[in-house]
Amino acid sequence: MSSISAAPRAGIRGGGRASKRSRAANPPIEYSLLLTATMCLLAFGAVMVFSASSTTSVLGESGDGAEYLKRTLLFGALGLLAMRFLSVRGLGAARALTPGLLAASLVLLVIVLMPGVGVTANGAQRWIGAGPIQVQPSELAKLALILYGAHLLAVRPKLTRNVRTMLPYLLVVGVACGLIVIEPDLGSALVAGFAVAALLIAGGASLRHLALVGGALTFCVLIAIMLEPYRQERLTGFLNPTSDAAGSGFQGIQASIALGSGGVFGVGLGESVQKAFYLPEAHTDMIAAVIGEELGLVGITVLVGLFTLFGYAGFRTAQRARDRYGKLLVAGLTALVLVQAVINLCAVMGLAPLTGVPLPFVSYGNSNLLVMLSAVGLMLNVAKGGRAPVRARPPQRTGKLRVLDGGRAPASARERSDLRGGNGRHSRGRNRRARGAGARRRGRVAR
Repeated sequence: MSSISAAPRAGIRGGGRASKRSRAANPPIEYSLLLTATMCLLAFGAVMVFSASSTTSVLGESGDGAEYLKRTLLFGALGLLAMRFLSVRGLGAARALTPGLLAASLVLLVIVLMPGVGVTANGAQRWIGAGPIQVQPSELAKLALILYGAHLLAVRPKLTRNVRTMLPYLLVVGVACGLIVIEPDLGSALVAGFAVAALLIAGGASLRHLALVGGALTFCVLIAIMLEPYRQERLTGFLNPTSDAAGSGFQGIQASIALGSGGVFGVGLGESVQKAFYLPEAHTDMIAAVIGEELGLVGITVLVGLFTLFGYAGFRTAQRARDRYGKLLVAGLTALVLVQAVINLCAVMGLAPLTGVPLPFVSYGNSNLLVMLSAVGLMLNVAKGGRAPVRARPPQRTGKLRVLDGGRAPASARERSDLRGGNGRHSRGRNRRARGAGARRRGRVAR
């Protein structure tokens, strides 16, 4: 009998292993779409970084036209290794390390502001390190806020019930974004804020409650703009770029000229004029303008199509995730990538003020590339069916009695006896009647 019963169990175990092997061998379509879109954007970015930076690098101090390409390939390889590791077994590790990662990012945001520690460039103190090895703490903070929010919303599903219950998480986000704004880096703070808003919506937050929070944040953004003269210049340059064509409106006007010069098919790869003499930082924030000039409307359409494909695969993965934590995490990470892409493209096209936000996977930026590829690794893990079980909060207690799922304490004696495992007076009576009925039935059968 034991051998007969053991066979089905062995078959079940073998079937489970076979199904896991089949999922690994044949990943879902969302996995393939995410990986394809990411690799295409990386290849596209490597080509355009070389094209946008080669002329200025040759004319600069290094004289090496491939200087930025080499750095991009180096950090891209490191990012791909991180993506591979996280796509295989990194979901549980990321969840376990989330508190430490959040604390480390906040500490780094403080350290980067210290005189003599943070590296200053173009009036902003955003980096820690020296030479080509520099870390931008704001990039790590954006990822940490999404990881922490997904964990918090998975453990406490009722966190999004109203503004008061969301306040603990919003305070953490506010502290991180405030430190980022001080650097100053308003663009990264806006990216983090919009990505967190998307995460809260995925967690069930009411749009009315988020509108209240958004109104308060809009007021804070306006104050931040008024406190910094260069932000005021960027805003006026966006609203009326021709009023100061050689100053605040210069970059926006040159980006529009580059996009217009490209036409439908572009002037040809490597043939851009704007990148050499007119577009500041063409290989970072303005790389989309170089794409529009050299590859035309076709190149911009391909770029937007790849991000659309990435967004579709990401949100589809979130919808099909096996647990709440996976759903929230992938939704937040997808929003993090798309928000950066939308802000960058809108700024280049003159639809939004310039904020210095890089184009994910395409612009030159070591920290951003590493963080974005790590985020994709976590998304791929969830797409393959990965899970990181989250232990829900224990039920609340009222006095010595446990609160039921509906939020009500057991009031009747019968409910209290059920909570004690059925050992109350009513359950003992039912047990005695059941035993008596069973004995009478057995007696009738014996006769």
